Amino acid sequence: MTVSLLAYGAGNIASVRFAFERLGAAVELVSTPDAIAAVERLVLPGVGAAGYAMARLRELGLVEAIRAFPRPLLGVCLGQQLLFETSVEDGGAELLGLIPGRVEAIVPAADRTVPHMGWSRLARRVDHPLLAGVEDGAWAYFVHGFVCPDGPATLAAADYGGPVPAVVADGHRMGCQFHPERSAAAGQRILQNFLELPA
Repeated sequence: MTVSLLAYGAGNIASVRFAFERLGAAVELVSTPDAIAAVERLVLPGVGAAGYAMARLRELGLVEAIRAFPRPLLGVCLGQQLLFETSVEDGGAELLGLIPGRVEAIVPAADRTVPHMGWSRLARRVDHPLLAGVEDGAWAYFVHGFVCPDGPATLAAADYGGPVPAVVADGHRMGCQFHPERSAAAGQRILQNFLELPA
């Protein structure tokens, strides 16, 4: 089974690649619109700032190719945020617009810090193939200072003084706010489930 990682200069490619390879997947890196159009399933990794990540995608001519991609697409960490319409980060950034809503700065409880960094439990809301075999209350590892809107796309959420949409999906577009490649059994199962989704 093959999975393709988008290499655009703003992603945690190495750790995500290794996680898929441990599951027995063949991993390829793609970075052109033609390559994106041809793959079976695509992972959009991301670290850093939304404005920079979107600038890189535009520079490489990848925005429309991602928007048009018709098969399973998984955004990881910042990659999940990029699936939404806009972000307040960097003074405001236009994102991919694949899921409705605006990404906001996280507002934690008084006794918690920004960024949200560390292990939090996932509260499942909706049954979905991406979450098959992932128990309610499973632990996941987060590192982020901005949070996606909580809405119909939320499959599972964490609590950090307010809901943190941790897994989202809208059709074939899906995302994990946490790092599944660092999230032990739950993260491994989610990546395995993504590999098994019909292309």
